[in-house]
Amino acid sequence: MKANTTNELENFAIGEKIKALRKSRRVTLKEIASATGFSTALISQIENNNVSPPIATLMKISKFFGVKISYFFEEKNLSVEVVKSNERRKVKKVISPEGTDHGYIYESLSFRKKNRIMDPFILIVDPGMRYEDNLYNHDGEEFLFVLEGEVEMLVGNKKFILAKGDSIYFDSTEKHRLLSHCDKISKVIAVVAR
Repeated sequence: MKANTTNELENFAIGEKIKALRKSRRVTLKEIASATGFSTALISQIENNNVSPPIATLMKISKFFGVKISYFFEEKNLSVEVVKSNERRKVKKVISPEGTDHGYIYESLSFRKKNRIMDPFILIVDPGMRYEDNLYNHDGEEFLFVLEGEVEMLVGNKKFILAKGDSIYFDSTEKHRLLSHCDKISKVIAVVAR
């Protein structure tokens, strides 16, 4: 099986898919920005693959277009999908709506099957990501399971410290944010359902 190229691994062509949706529906950058609360500059940077959106940002964009978040990661309509560890697709350059480094990258664990009910990811959290003013929300629910390290999960006005083997399930319409809580990289399985 042919290995994926670095470009495919990094961005799934998310920007091109957003641009194609926008053009096919004759929507302006300004209309997307107004509906999602993000700047036109950020939407343009995402469309041009200069930056990658965090999952919460992508959820708001997918809601605007009336598609599932899986639309940006899917390839085929399969009844069974197997993704080998060397086939995972990484999304790097994750930038917040304010243009700051988001402190994590994510790897899609399912990208071939269309019309998924849930979207599983591995989040790799940078140890330097300790504090962030911005909390995010989007439609749906989320489940997180800590594989390595220790993280701090902010949900609403509550703070949860999660270590290896711990999990959390929450309504993602509540403002939330995942931060590092240790001096090494943390790995978390995240399952987003809408």
